[in-house]
Amino acid sequence: MKKHTIILLISFLSISFLSNAQLYKSALGLRLGLSNGITYKTFVKRNAAIEAIGTFRSRGFGLTGLYEVHGRAFNSRDFNWFIGGGGHVYVWGDNRPSYLDNNQRTVLGLDGILGLEAKLRNVPLAVSLDWKPAINIINYSNFLSDEIALSVRYTW
Repeated sequence: MKKHTIILLISFLSISFLSNAQLYKSALGLRLGLSNGITYKTFVKRNAAIEAIGTFRSRGFGLTGLYEVHGRAFNSRDFNWFIGGGGHVYVWGDNRPSYLDNNQRTVLGLDGILGLEAKLRNVPLAVSLDWKPAINIINYSNFLSDEIALSVRYTW
């Protein structure tokens, strides 16, 4: 009986811990890293958000969609950790990288994300640092582990 009580208590505390993760409702800003672009994030639950990222890399344009779970970091109301996953599509024109042939103008793949975010008090800005590994699956197979980026977003 004692074991069940402990499991129930840990579950309740975990849910409480996660339920207070939201620092804002929505945010739009810049993503700066190996690939630069724009990012839009909106919370769909207290501890879950969706993020859309549009980036430029290797003379192409990419769109990424992610589902992220957020939780408090450092026991502070100003910091969140987040982890999630999703997918991407990347498109090149005639000026594509030399490793792609004529049939490889569009690449599809899967993404992960792991990061830390801070919401500045009394200022409508959020700053995050994340690692976003990706694997291309369709039209060109490779693993990209070099996506580390700093995002600065206006929040509302």
